[in-house]
Amino acid sequence: MATDWKDYQEEAASFFRSLGLEATTDKTIKGVRTEHDIDVLVTSHHAGFDVTWIVECKYWKKPVSKLHVLALREIVADSGVDRGILLSESGFQSGAIEAANLTNVQVTSLAELSLSASNDIISMRLREIYDRVGICKDRYWDISKADRKAHGLRPELGESGYSGATTIELCNEILTRAFRGIFPFTIDNLTNSFPSEFDSLKLVLNTLEPMISELEDKLEVCEQSIKDT
Repeated sequence: MATDWKDYQEEAASFFRSLGLEATTDKTIKGVRTEHDIDVLVTSHHAGFDVTWIVECKYWKKPVSKLHVLALREIVADSGVDRGILLSESGFQSGAIEAANLTNVQVTSLAELSLSASNDIISMRLREIYDRVGICKDRYWDISKADRKAHGLRPELGESGYSGATTIELCNEILTRAFRGIFPFTIDNLTNSFPSEFDSLKLVLNTLEPMISELEDKLEVCEQSIKDT
């Protein structure tokens, strides 16, 4: 339990690190108009997709006002980060909550965040995977059929084996169902290596991450081989 603002700031940074994110305290970032001193800068880097959050820590005895939410919104807009998070264990005035609604600024406590952040992080990772699948699809169809066969990206007609096209289609189907948020759901045509029923976003992430990583590795080998010939 934090005893002062500095402890609260470090506690917040430690929490984000526990989720596998990078968190730096007392960071200065450059915006379009000016520089901003940030309590905690949270970043995520996965397969070339970067996400950045600004976290402001208010270790106060009274609720945070609307003015502080508006100030954070300005910093988020000026710096171009993905999200701003305003942390306070003493609550927020009604105007502050209204000012944050339907924006990319979230007002919450560290206690509440610990309950909701895991799904937020997983959802963020799934959006990254969605983008990765789209990139893989473009890369896959840019490779000739002969090269795809030669490098194990598709089987010969009538034969079984790894198929990049099937992997892309399957990933998109699972993601589409997951983004609807209706669990559990069942997917047909999965091998015994993967579940046929998905009951959570976490299971979706844990299933898709190795699938798309394997496809990316195969595409990289194929593309490099083509360049070397």
